[in-house]
Amino acid sequence: MGDKSNGVFGGVYGMAFIGAAIYFIKNAGGFWLGVWGFCKALFWPAVLMYKLLEYMKL
Repeated sequence: MGDKSNGVFGGVYGMAFIGAAIYFIKNAGGFWLGVWGFCKALFWPAVLMYKLLEYMKL
């Protein structure tokens, strides 16, 4: 059946991605800025975790 141990976090990431994608695309000034916004929506959680760990000095 598969490993379902990441279900909650996958759902949280999915909802955050959808919200970020809507926000970035809605505020884009053109097609390519919308594409760039979609890319930012994919990677912002990684940047957020990096900055958090950097702040905590881990």
